[in-house]
Amino acid sequence: MADKIIDGFPYIEYHHEELNENEVSQRANSFYESMKTRRSVRHFSSRPIPKSIIESIIKIAASAPSGANKQPWTFVAISNPELKSKIREAAEKEELENYNGRMSKEWLQDLAHLGTDWHKEFLEIAPWLIVVFKKIYDIDVNGNKHNNYYVSESVGLASGFLIAAIHQAGLVTLTHTPSPMNFLTQILNRPENERPFLLLPVGYPAKDALVPKIFRKNLDQISEFKL
Repeated sequence: MADKIIDGFPYIEYHHEELNENEVSQRANSFYESMKTRRSVRHFSSRPIPKSIIESIIKIAASAPSGANKQPWTFVAISNPELKSKIREAAEKEELENYNGRMSKEWLQDLAHLGTDWHKEFLEIAPWLIVVFKKIYDIDVNGNKHNNYYVSESVGLASGFLIAAIHQAGLVTLTHTPSPMNFLTQILNRPENERPFLLLPVGYPAKDALVPKIFRKNLDQISEFKL
């Protein structure tokens, strides 16, 4: 079918899979049952993962909506051991300062039950690291700057898609945000219009992996329905 031109812009027909109410409910419940098992994992296996799988995961993340469809993100996937080592060294340097002065006493108390500290060995053990960068603005081939819109919101949505895709692929990850993260820009030689947003180690869990016993809030604690 030919494109439809509306106000000078091309449109295509949206094809929607028609499902009955039971099928919709089954899909929603199935996805929930899968996603509720997702956990932030800090103990990784070094078992390798093909690049093609990481590519598929990133393509899913890039299907997220964005302000004015600007797609203001770059996903840098790293398996190079030397680069991973440099990232770990720089991240631990920042985290050591965080745990020994930058973080408030209350913050440290809130983290205590998770068993975290400044050591980040998973940054070297996990076979892949994916660093999500947000593009504050775009630069065209002539060096001209172009605005992006709702950048943090857009990249946040893409990161959510990315985390869900990792889980659905049968892998695990951890949302790591060492602060500040400027070292990622330097180590990965990113351009001036990009800022590091999130660092995700990606891999299989170690055989003896443990996660804290935590509880998620009930539906009535996080939602309100106006009927």
